[in-house]
Parts: sequence; C-alpha cells; structure tokens
Amino acid sequence: MKIAYLDCFSGISGDMFLGALIDCGFPRKLLKKELAGLSLGTYKIKITSEQRMHITGCRVEVSLSPNSHQHRNFTKIKKIITGSHLNQRVKELSIDIFQRLANAESKIHRKKASEVCFHEVGAIDSIIDIVGTAIGIDYFKLDEVYSSPIHLGSGFTTCQHGVLPLPAPATIELLKGVPVSGTSIKTELVTPTGAALLTSLTKHYGPVPPMKITKVGYGVGRKQLKDRPNMLRLVIGKCANDQEADQVVIIEANIDDMIPEIYDYLMERLFEKGALDVSLSPIQMKKNRPGVLIRVICHPRNKGELITIIFQESTSAGIRYYQANRIKLARKTKEITTPYGKLSVKIFKDAEGEYYASPEYEHCKKIAKKHGIPLKRVYLELTKLLPPLDTKFKLMKRKNSP
Repeated sequence: MKIAYLDCFSGISGDMFLGALIDCGFPRKLLKKELAGLSLGTYKIKITSEQRMHITGCRVEVSLSPNSHQHRNFTKIKKIITGSHLNQRVKELSIDIFQRLANAESKIHRKKASEVCFHEVGAIDSIIDIVGTAIGIDYFKLDEVYSSPIHLGSGFTTCQHGVLPLPAPATIELLKGVPVSGTSIKTELVTPTGAALLTSLTKHYGPVPPMKITKVGYGVGRKQLKDRPNMLRLVIGKCANDQEADQVVIIEANIDDMIPEIYDYLMERLFEKGALDVSLSPIQMKKNRPGVLIRVICHPRNKGELITIIFQESTSAGIRYYQANRIKLARKTKEITTPYGKLSVKIFKDAEGEYYASPEYEHCKKIAKKHGIPLKRVYLELTKLLPPLDTKFKLMKRKNSP
C-alpha cells in the first residue's frame, strides 16, 4: 500500500502541497496538460527551485492576466471540474475538497453552501492548487495520507472580507477535530485551501507511520520565516509489512455507583458517535469498593463529543484521556452473494502475507433473526462460501476455516 506523510512544521497551503508533489517527481508537463482541460481563462504556471534556510524545494506560482480574476461559487467550480477531461477519481477528490470549503464558508456566513461565493479560493490560482494536488495524488496512486499535528500562526490578515483574525475563520472551521498547536509566528501558516486539502485527504495525525521511504519532496511557501524554513515536507513510501498505522485517543473512567443497566445504553450512544471500541473491566477501587473501568478507543476528532456523552450518561465525575499509536492489519470490505442475500465481509492481510475474510457480525445477526437459525450456524455456513483470495485483496478462506 502506498502512503504519504505530510510534515507540516510550517503549516500548509495549496501551493506548498502542489510544490511538494512536483519535488517528489510529479511531472510538470503532465500537470500542465491535465489542467489545460479546465475552462479557467488565461494564466501561467511558474515552477522554480528555491531555498529556505539552505533547503531546496519547489515553488509554484500562478500569474494571471488583468481580466482573469473571477469570484466563483461552488456550483460554478463543480461545473468546471465535472465538464473537464480529468479522470473520475481526480474529479471526485477535487469536488470533495471544494465541498468542504463551501460547507465551512456556509456555516461562517449563515448561507446555503450553493450560495457561497468563493473569493480568494474561487480564483484561478486556488483552483489550480486544489485540482493540481488531486492530479498529483492520483499520479502517485496514494492509498492513505498521514499528517503531523498542525502549527498555526497568529495575528491578522487582510482579504476580500476585510481584516480577519488568524487562523482565518474558514481555516479554523475546517480544522475541527485536527490536533493543532499555536505559535508566536505573526503570519498565516495554514490557508483555507491548505486546510481543505489536509482534512479531505488525511484521516490520521501523529508521528511518521511505519513505512519504507521512496520519495521526499519540499514545497516552498511564499514568505520567509525567521525561526524555520517555510516549507511543507512530503514523504512518500510503502506501508511497512502492509500494516496501517495511526493515532487514537483512549478515554477512561472508574465508576463504582451506577445502575448496571445504564452501561448498555452508554455503550450504545458511544458507538453511535464514533467510538471504535468500548470495553468494561471489573476493578477494585479505594476502600475496597468494586467498580467498573470503562475504556473507549476513538479517533482524535471524536474525543470531545464522547467525553461529553460519558459525563451525561454515567455517574463519573472525572475522565482521563491520552493518545496512543495503533498498528492494524490492512483491510478492505467486500460484498459477496449468499443463499441469504448480499453479505459484507472484512478482508485482512496478516503479518505472514496470508489473506483471510471474516463475515460482518451485524449482517450475520440479521440473517439468524430473519431465518430463525442459530448464529453460529450462520457463521459456519457463510465461512464455507468464502472463495480463495489472491494477493489483490479478493476473497480467500483462512486455512483453518471449517
């Protein structure tokens, strides 16, 4: 599996991301050829090598003719992308990024997303940054994108709407659920375009995941910073042992005075709001009181909401949480046809390179209830139906399956 890691030590912007992809080997001719199919008017793309604190990277600048600067809304941009010759993956990714931007602006300005008029983001240079980055992601055939936590600048910036605080309102709206930290740097480190690209592509934030590095590129930002090189570092490689790495948050609470039946409802609500796993363990607390340790595993973006639910639905007066690294087997989900109808199965590749499939519990439970048969019989019958898997993640039966 091909993965990429965004090292955002100086934040992120659209031109920095595109520059990092080019520095990794994304062909300039291919970029210009693909972008030529968009109806954007007259513009020029200048790609140069520049240094920031003696590190050389790629700088992307888009220059426009005097009459080419237009403010486009989401509907117009979507029409431009949909009507182009770009492949389907690039179209969908580009539209998804602009949809995120429209949703953020919609919330800020209290308008419908379709009515939001992009100003800076609707200009040709921002469209090129976003669509160009989507083309580069597709060129490298990246399966997953990881990122470091994000550093934010401070101060104010002047734009079409006037003077705005930094991070810009659209940027901070887009970064909900993303681990961030402030700096004393009085300039914009994360642009709305950069935030939209980041949150559309990245699901995992933390240290560099286990990988075999194949390419490293640097995208150069426009400004000169005093305390660090104004660059985005992009690391591309292959996931080590076909395993996936990410960061999760573990939330814990010790409870000793709650009605037992409430735990079931509490778990139900936690899973509904994005908990990856919830477990209950018997513990012995102070004064020799028996109690229960509730432990919740979740993505960082869901931490706040899940903590609120624990306070709402339990008698806990204090909650602990901490981040943890997680390694998991590569997996996919596929539908197969059975005598009971369509069934979803999870497909894994283990550390020895063996592929195996496991039926989804909820689907098996529905079958058992619908046909009035034991759940274990459903599992046994469906496991026999799983055909062999090849190395392309098709279905295979584990060696010790019945």
